[in-house]
Amino acid sequence: MKSLIKDYLTVTKKEWNGLVVLILLIIAVWMAPVVYQRVHKDKLINLNGFDATAARLHMQPTDTAATIAVKMFRFNPNHLPATDWQKLGLNDHQITTIQHYEAKGGRFYTKADLKKIYAITAIDYKRLEPYINLPEKDDYTEKSFTIVELNSADSTRMTTIRGIGPGYAVRIIRYRDRLGGFYKKEQLKEIFGIDSLMYHDLAPQVSVDAARISKINLNIVTLNNLLVFPYLSYKQKNAIVEYRNQHGNYAALDDLKNIPIIDDGILSKIAPYITFK
Repeated sequence: MKSLIKDYLTVTKKEWNGLVVLILLIIAVWMAPVVYQRVHKDKLINLNGFDATAARLHMQPTDTAATIAVKMFRFNPNHLPATDWQKLGLNDHQITTIQHYEAKGGRFYTKADLKKIYAITAIDYKRLEPYINLPEKDDYTEKSFTIVELNSADSTRMTTIRGIGPGYAVRIIRYRDRLGGFYKKEQLKEIFGIDSLMYHDLAPQVSVDAARISKINLNIVTLNNLLVFPYLSYKQKNAIVEYRNQHGNYAALDDLKNIPIIDDGILSKIAPYITFK
C-alpha cells in the first residue's frame, strides 16, 4: 500500500521542471499589467491648451465669403455676380445653390422669390430684403397675357413663357417632336432641367391641345420610325413590329398585352400616341 502511494506522489525531475516553468509563467502574466503601468504612465491632457486651439479653429474663415467685408447695397438678384453675393455676406454654398437655380431657368420676380432658395436662411433673407431691387408682390398674374399652347408654339413663342430661354425652348420642341406632341402639361417634367419647382412656375402659362398629337399607326410603322419614340425601349419597339409581322395587324391596344415585355404601365403611357388605322 505504501509503495502504491509513494509511486503516485513521486514527481520526476522532468515533471518538477515543468511545474516550475508553469509557476514562473503565471507570476509573469500576473505582474505584466503592474510593470506596464509603472513604465508607461498616462500623460494628462492640457484642457486649457485644447480649448484655446479649438477656439482658434472656430474663428478661422470656412469659405471665401468670410474673408470679404460685408457691404450692403441695392441689388437685383437675377444673374448677380458671385463676387457681389460675397460682398452681401453669402457663402460659397449659398452662391452655388443660387447659380444652379438660375441655370435651370429659375428667375426672381419678387423679393419673396429669394426665399425659394433653401440655402437662404430666414436670418439671411431678413438682412437682404431691404436691399432687394424687386417689387414686393408679383403683379404678373394681374396683367393680361396669352397662354402658350405647347404643341403648336415655335421657339420664338416658347421664349415668351416666363422662365423659358432659348435653350429650354429648343429642349421642349425637340422632346415634343420625339413624342409626337404633349397630351398633358406634366410631361414637361420629363425634360432634363425642368424640376417640380420650375414646373410650378410654368404650368399656369401653358396649355396643351391633345388633338394636335401626331399618332403612331402600329399597323404600318417601321422599326426605324419608332426609334425616336421615348416611351419604349429598343426591345419593346422591335417586339411590337415582330409580333405584327408574325400575327397580323393589331385591332386594339389590348393586343399589345400579348407581348410579354409590355406591361400595363407602358400601355397607359403610350395609349395617347397609338392608333390602328
